[in-house]
Amino acid sequence: MTQHDPATAPEASATAGPSAAGTSGSSAAGPAAEEAAPGTRPRRRSTATDIALIATFAALIAVCAILPAISVGGLVPITLQTFGVILAGAVLGARRGFLAVLLYLAVGAIGLPVFAGGSAGLAPFAGPSAGYLVAMPLAALLCGFIVERLPRTKVAASVPLVFAAGFVSSIVFIHPLGALGMSWLGGLTLQQAFIADLAFWPGDVVKNLLVGIVATAVHRAFPALLPRRR
Repeated sequence: MTQHDPATAPEASATAGPSAAGTSGSSAAGPAAEEAAPGTRPRRRSTATDIALIATFAALIAVCAILPAISVGGLVPITLQTFGVILAGAVLGARRGFLAVLLYLAVGAIGLPVFAGGSAGLAPFAGPSAGYLVAMPLAALLCGFIVERLPRTKVAASVPLVFAAGFVSSIVFIHPLGALGMSWLGGLTLQQAFIADLAFWPGDVVKNLLVGIVATAVHRAFPALLPRRR
């Protein structure tokens, strides 16, 4: 008959004890470690925050629109309206920038005097500036789409890239649709409308440069505000 040495039992249990504890501890800590591991997907931004940002930029566009305009002797005056529109896309991104401009247009359409010169209602959508109004949400959408995909590592590179995104959006949507609106609803020929639109180009260069500077500063201060896309 084999006899068991009682002195070996505590040693065996002591040897097995830490191993078992480590195994159970690692299994319990597994989910927590996975949740805290770097590279996991961050929590989605709340809907309330998105709504607040959209409303804030809609109000900013309204302020830019009702500031004193510069008359260039044509059918449509120069305002800071497009600065607010492009900035909304550059700062908020495509979706929220587009919605901010739509909210601004809806608020003006229902009667609040937020359009250029304090105008309101549906009349501006039937006047010479209708093309510019229609182009604004599309320009914000395109600008946001481009900026979401730009590198934002260095200020020296970010400012000209955001400027280019805003200026391209103006060239693609705001100027062509604005000129078409002046031709269709302002009694100008197409050639006259495009010549009249040239008066807005120098101001657009300055406004888009300001967009590049302001949007870059906001991105550096709040890097999580604008999601990165590929």
